[in-house]
Amino acid sequence: MTGRDLHEFRAEVRRWCRDNVPPDWRTAQTGPSEAEFVAFQQEWFQKLRSAGYAVPHWPAAYGGGMSIPEQVVLYQELAAHDAPRLVLAFVAVHHAAATLLAAGTEEQRRRHLPAILDGELWVQGFSEPGAGSDLAALRTTARRDGDTYRVTGQKVWASGAQYADWCLLLARTDPDAPKRRGISYFLMDMRTPGIEVRPIRNAVGESHFCEIFLDDVPVPAANLIGAENAGWQVAQQTLGAERGLTMLELAERLGNAGFRWLVEACATPDATGRRPVDDPVVADRLVALDIEITGLRALCSDLVERHDTGTAGPADASIVKLYYSELLQRMTDFGTEVGGVGAHSVLRKPMSGGWESGAWVLDFIGSWEWTIPGGTSEIQRTIIGERGLGLPREPTGT
Repeated sequence: MTGRDLHEFRAEVRRWCRDNVPPDWRTAQTGPSEAEFVAFQQEWFQKLRSAGYAVPHWPAAYGGGMSIPEQVVLYQELAAHDAPRLVLAFVAVHHAAATLLAAGTEEQRRRHLPAILDGELWVQGFSEPGAGSDLAALRTTARRDGDTYRVTGQKVWASGAQYADWCLLLARTDPDAPKRRGISYFLMDMRTPGIEVRPIRNAVGESHFCEIFLDDVPVPAANLIGAENAGWQVAQQTLGAERGLTMLELAERLGNAGFRWLVEACATPDATGRRPVDDPVVADRLVALDIEITGLRALCSDLVERHDTGTAGPADASIVKLYYSELLQRMTDFGTEVGGVGAHSVLRKPMSGGWESGAWVLDFIGSWEWTIPGGTSEIQRTIIGERGLGLPREPTGT
């Protein structure tokens, strides 16, 4: 605790949520235009920023500085009051910030961290066709040309690329080196000539995934993060944020609004007046999910505390990411089972919501996304086995 009583802080956040969470945001954000979606996200971000709630995990010098218990309280209350999520700013405030703070130069941090608070949006340019789970197999190249690198290649599954101002980019700078040792990490301005973004429509009709095509794109050498050919090590900072610290908010949302909607779905009578929750098998599943969610929330709080003190284990973030993604899948699958015909007739969900919205079929389809980005479930199990349990490593060719 950093000088504030937790009970007083909780009361403060509750008052703020009651006064500031738009009561009709779900209706307004169901089927909006792209311009309306972006404007809403930017406005909500600035509202959180003005309250000091936008980047609680950042250092105090850059606008954060909340203690771990305060962050837990904040995310609990935002979830309990069904506040919108910072969908567009997610990569910026978590992945980009973690990378800049861990490996960026002072000039890079001064340039981008305040800009992120002003609304600068970021995309992650890691995965490629043929280099998703095996990220080190990426083939995008960056050729040194004086004070510039010339980048050519393709990225895929880049969430929000059509809105992004900047990109966290991995590219191969030494084609002759073992694959993990010839990669460099860059900050790429998305307005640079030679960049083409193509949105990909997914199974529920959304287009937040994108392809990025790079044709001899000039990237200043000053935008290199870390040393040349040391990008793989820097990327672990980015992936660590995706697998670890970001889970705190997501776990609280799963345990508050998400589980509450599931209980409500089970308690809603069908056409015959029967309620799913009256079935002892359904009640048993609800209890089991509640126990799992409680465990997830405890794991997330513990991970954030140990990350803050430098005592987190090498596989702890992967454990949390794996647990969350597969629990999300199980819960939304169960929601689809008990939701009845009505759950299959919902065609749209709010764009500024979480991965659980109560539109169970759409949520279940979307849940599969979480078992892929930031390392598939198979990759997480490999990390847990090798780094956490000390099992023999698989051959990597590195």
